Formats: sequence, C-alpha cells, structure tokens
Amino acid sequence: MDFKKQVVDTLIKVLPEEITEEQVTKLIEKPKTSDLGDYAFPTFILAKSLHKAPKMIAEELVGQLDTTGFEKVVNTGAYINFFLDKKAFSNAVIREVLTQKDNYGNADDGKGRNVPIDMSSPNIAKPMSMGHLRSTVIGNSIAKIITKLNYQPVKINHLGDWGTQFGKLIVGYKLWGSEEEVEADPINNLLKYYVRFHKEAEEKPELDDEARAWFKRMEDGDKEALALWTWFKELSLKEFQTIYDRLDVQFDHFTGESFYNDKMDAIVNTLEEKGLLEESRGAEIVDLSEYDLSPALIKKTDGATLYITRDLAAAKYRKDTFDFVKSLYVVGSEQAEHFTKLKIVLKKMGYDWADDIVYIPFGLITTGGKKLSTRKGNVILLDDVLNDAVNLAKKQIEEKNPNLKNKDAVAEAVGVGAVVFHDLKNDRRDSFDFNLEEVVRFEGETGPYVQYTNARALSILRKAGDVDYADATDVSVTDDEAWDTIKMLQNFPDVVERAAKEYEPSVIAKYVLKLAKSFNQYYAHSKILADDEGLKARLSLVKSVSTVLQMSLALLGVKAPEEM
Repeated sequence: MDFKKQVVDTLIKVLPEEITEEQVTKLIEKPKTSDLGDYAFPTFILAKSLHKAPKMIAEELVGQLDTTGFEKVVNTGAYINFFLDKKAFSNAVIREVLTQKDNYGNADDGKGRNVPIDMSSPNIAKPMSMGHLRSTVIGNSIAKIITKLNYQPVKINHLGDWGTQFGKLIVGYKLWGSEEEVEADPINNLLKYYVRFHKEAEEKPELDDEARAWFKRMEDGDKEALALWTWFKELSLKEFQTIYDRLDVQFDHFTGESFYNDKMDAIVNTLEEKGLLEESRGAEIVDLSEYDLSPALIKKTDGATLYITRDLAAAKYRKDTFDFVKSLYVVGSEQAEHFTKLKIVLKKMGYDWADDIVYIPFGLITTGGKKLSTRKGNVILLDDVLNDAVNLAKKQIEEKNPNLKNKDAVAEAVGVGAVVFHDLKNDRRDSFDFNLEEVVRFEGETGPYVQYTNARALSILRKAGDVDYADATDVSVTDDEAWDTIKMLQNFPDVVERAAKEYEPSVIAKYVLKLAKSFNQYYAHSKILADDEGLKARLSLVKSVSTVLQMSLALLGVKAPEEM
C-alpha cells in the first residue's frame, strides 16, 4: 500500500482546484516524532489564495476531510497531521518485507544499463594506506546501492601504473636497491626507495632529470625500463589483492593508466582536427581561459603525456566499450579542477556524453589532524589498521562471549566491518580524524553496534524455533514501542533511492544506525517471545528488521555475523 498516496488522495478532495496532486505530494512531510503523526501537510501555500491565516485553514480543512483509513487527523498550528491506521500499516509493511526478502527496496530505474565506476586506483609500488580506503569502500558501496535499482556497475581499478613516479622509482632502485631486497619485502622496500628519492632530490635536483629520462624510456618502449616497471607492477598487484580480499571488494577491470598508452594518439589527433591544440612554451595545451581555468596540458615539452591525456582516452574508451548511462569517478576532493577540465575538453571535442560523467569527491582521512603522505613517508598502512581493528574486536568478543564459535572469523568480520562502516557513516565530502578505539566499539554509532543488533534479532528467532512466516494472515504489530521501527522499515526503499541519487553511502549507514537503535528500544520494552496470539506477528517484525539490517550492511560492504 502507498500510504503517502492515501494522504494525498484524501487531501486533494478538499483543496482548491488549482492545487495539483504533484504539488501536494512534494509538500507532504514526515514529522520528526510520532506524537506529531506519520505524515504532515503545511497549509502556508493556501494562505494567499484563500486570504486566511494558515492555522485557520488547517482547522477548517481537518473538519472537511474524510478520515476513513486513518487512526486520526488533527491540526497542529498550520499543519494537518495524519496518524495512520497502525494495524493496516504494520501488516502491509511487514508482509512486504517478508515476501520480497532481499529484493525489498529493488527498483528498475537503471533498466540494466551500464555504469562504469572508477574507484580505489592505488599507485603501483606504493603500499595501500588509509588514504586508499575511502575511494575503495565508497565506490564499492555505490556499486551495490545502484545494483538495487537495476543499474549494471562496472568496477574499474584505474591503477596508477604510469607516469614520472616510475622513473623516480627506477632511479631509486638502481641507486639503493637490490633484487633480493625487493623480493623479500616488495612494497615496503619500494616505498623506502621512493621516499629516499624525494629527500635526496631536494639536495640533488639532477635526480629529477634522471627520473624524467627513465620515464621517457618507458614511453619509448625501452626493454630494461619496461621490464623493471612490469616487475614492480606484478609484485604490487599481488599485495593489493590481499587487502581487497579482506575488504571483500572485487573488480571487473584492472585497466590502469598504462592501458591507454596506445589510445592517446587518437585523442591528440582529434584535438588537432578540431583546432583545439595550441603550443605554449614548447608544450601542447587546450586553452581554457574562457572558463577562468589554467590550460589543459596535453603533452609536455619532451613529448611525454599527462594524466588528463590518459583520462581523455579512458573516458572515450569507456563510452565506446560500455555505452554508459553514467560514468562515475570516485576520487578525492583535491581533483575537482582536473575533472572540470576533463569534461570541458570532452565537450569541446564534440562528445555530449561528457555530461554523463559524474565526479564523486570525498574528504581526507587524517590522523591527529595531519594529512597522510606517501611522498614524505607519513603513511599509515591499511593492512596494519585492519589487523589492529580485528585484534581489538577479538579482545571485546573474548570479554563478552568467550565461548563463541568461529571467534577468529567473527573478529575479522567485526574488525574490518568497523573500519568500513566508520568511513561510510561520514558524509563522503567531509574529512575526518581516525581513532581506532572509537571505531571498534560495540556501543554507539558504530558498525559493531549494528552487527550486534542483527545478531540479537537472529538469537530471538533461533529461540522461537521453526516458524512458518508465510502462512500468517495477520502480522500487524500495533504496540506503540514498535511503531517507529515499523515506519523505518517502510522507509527503506526511499533511503536506497536517495543514497543512489546522491551517490552517498552515508545515507544508508545513518539509516541503519537509527533502525538498530529503534529496534533495541522496542526489544528493551517488549516481551517478544511471550506465548500469546501476537507472538507470530512480533517474530515477523523481528525477522523483517533482521532482513533490512543485513541488506543495509551488505550495501555498505559490511558482513553480518549470525552470532557475536
């Protein structure tokens, strides 16, 4: 049942003819607390046409309304407040969740169309730090959310596997490294060379010239340069995969920057044909001064390409390959100007589909208020953070439930899930300071709190034994304590829709925290397992809550252990 439409249909019968159904639908609000009803209509829009105070209009309209199907309809100031029939509403909502199960909240907005998502994208030969967490888990969650609306995500790990940094790495390796050392501990030793290069280059700027020369050799197909690059890349991918396995993140393509090396000439040729390419101090640029932007640098003075050249090639390749309806880039906020330039240059090239490119920025993770930097060696390794989180989770499990089976597996799910959830509960544009003790708590606004709530719900269902939920004709729960929980269940499809529209996983995370809190309050004030005629209905509610808790966690990429 569409209860909002029931409110609209009731109102439209008594409102002036010039007020449309669409206007009424947009004006309907959900009050913050249940004592103000379940839906509310503000009458301010009518004041001008009816020449009356909004409060008086509300009083008069309440007297004219057919309140059949509602518990009651009252006015509060200028608002008309609708209180739904708890029996009909709860029965409809719980039955819908039980029937649709994991399909609850699904829609067909996407019609199965492709949506490439550029996400994670760590740099080869550098460890995955906490700085890589955000793009990875935000992109993964967005992919899961839009799948519920029947979009087909194509997750692309656009690896940083090309560029001058590899020239720096080769110089560092040749000066200070050895094959044995790299094979023994690939990422940490490659990082050591990279950090040392930057320190030494401050005193010896000629090292930068050497690095540029090595990268040019890579671009020109030099065997030695490419062999070292390939070796660094293979070692890195192997290490990255262990992190992705822990996060339970999969990709459809590992097409990094190097994949587009043979696709950039076509881009440069098109820019030339369109008369967009200009020479500036020996480099080739696209002038963007009309947009108050610095030029898009397409080729350096030595002929080497840049990020934007490869991103232009990547954007064109993705359109040709996937015929996308949207193409998403989950990349840090500091890249805003780059993506503005990218879209403008594509539009200038005549590609109107550039409007379908969506840049999804996110803020920084800091520690102690300081930004993480690989270049300066100020880096917190993601694997270390996950290990610490799992150990902290295991310690709390030992204290709370020492006889729990599969303690290690549960601690992994809770610890890793806590780190992921903490990231995603923050609005993605916001930066935040990371404190592990706050993240891995079983109380408060944390992932473990939601996981524990679900485990509690499942425990209730296990105690109840085998119950056939399908044969219940009435699963209505009219307790006041359950009302907010039931309304939150009904709101889940709208939450998914909003999270997808805004590319904002925090919408799901904040919702599931409220649902968990609401259910725990219901649990604290109700004898759910009392053997009376309402038992099956109450268990149906618990099962519905568990279903939506698990779906919400899954949309965030967080596992839901059955016991904790």
